[in-house]
Amino acid sequence: MKSALGAVLLVVFGGVAVAQHQHNAPYAGLQQRGVKALSEEQVSDLRAGRGMGLSLAAELNGYPGPFHVLELADQLELGADLRQKARELFEAMKAEAIPAGNALIAREADLDRAFVERKISGDNLSVLTAKIGEAQAQLRAIHLKYHLMMTELLSPSQRQRYAQLRGYL
Repeated sequence: MKSALGAVLLVVFGGVAVAQHQHNAPYAGLQQRGVKALSEEQVSDLRAGRGMGLSLAAELNGYPGPFHVLELADQLELGADLRQKARELFEAMKAEAIPAGNALIAREADLDRAFVERKISGDNLSVLTAKIGEAQAQLRAIHLKYHLMMTELLSPSQRQRYAQLRGYL
């Protein structure tokens, strides 16, 4: 009986100890990332030119982006010309966003490397993080720009239908 009780207590308190350890170490395992500040999904999205929510200010305020317009082309009743223009905008956006995303990855890698090599200081920390900020701003501006351009091509009724289809109305 004592050994059964001991086994139960070991399981219960052992589980609590593991849970506490995991709770106290939320970043455990992240040290294996290639670029510590970016998940593999984020790196993949940046390399593919995906928006990653960078254009939410436009999207949620009535400025559709070309990717989602193309997804909803049938429901929006886009004509052949407008579909082609949306495809061109999407391809142009990707052509700009992919190099900008790669630049952001590179800037994050620079910061990571400075820490790894123990070459970080107050001065270069400011420079490196400013470069990251510039890269993020450039990437965000690219995505937002194409929302503006796409919106100009849609009629008010298409924009309203888009908002309904996306669940914003």
